[in-house]
Amino acid sequence: MRHIKEATETPLSALDAIFTRRSVRAYTHRKIDDATVRALLDAAVQAPTAVHLEPWAFIVIQDDATLRRYSDRAKASWGAEAARYRDLHEAPALRGGFAARLADPDFSIFYDAGTLILICSKDRGPFAAADCWLAAENLMLAATALGLGTCCIGSAVTALNTVEARAELHIPEDVTVVAPIVVGVPAGDAVEVPRKEPDILLWKK
Repeated sequence: MRHIKEATETPLSALDAIFTRRSVRAYTHRKIDDATVRALLDAAVQAPTAVHLEPWAFIVIQDDATLRRYSDRAKASWGAEAARYRDLHEAPALRGGFAARLADPDFSIFYDAGTLILICSKDRGPFAAADCWLAAENLMLAATALGLGTCCIGSAVTALNTVEARAELHIPEDVTVVAPIVVGVPAGDAVEVPRKEPDILLWKK
């Protein structure tokens, strides 16, 4: 965490970061610098990993034209899949909003964030994807501690794993994009979404 301590004088505690993390869907145009990106990646690779395989690899995209191109591809891909996920689109958080925005040519599926970090799996073992998601959570909590916003863009996964995308992004054949995370400076405060109480199925003492 050396870089993160250098980047801010008063980083949040772990619990503060957990309870204040939000999915941010509006960003300023300010890009985060290389040192901050590396700090986030350093935090990501501290995640737990099954039998210490560390299956993750990372792609960082900060080029505006590339971000626009993959936003358009992801919108087209997700729009084509929408019928398969009708129940998801009827969820309260998406109802009446996301599907309509996909048709808007000006809407960025990456919410105009200046940085997209793809957390990829180099292994197809039974725990590799879980390891990558643990790394994603570390990255998002570290970003929160630095005052940055993040959002996981699951609807971009299919577009980022196409043959064309893999060729353009130099993704090896045995590597899969698991978790696309946008990172940036929030444009205003993100809305707090209430959580349900823990559903404890059993507490045996």
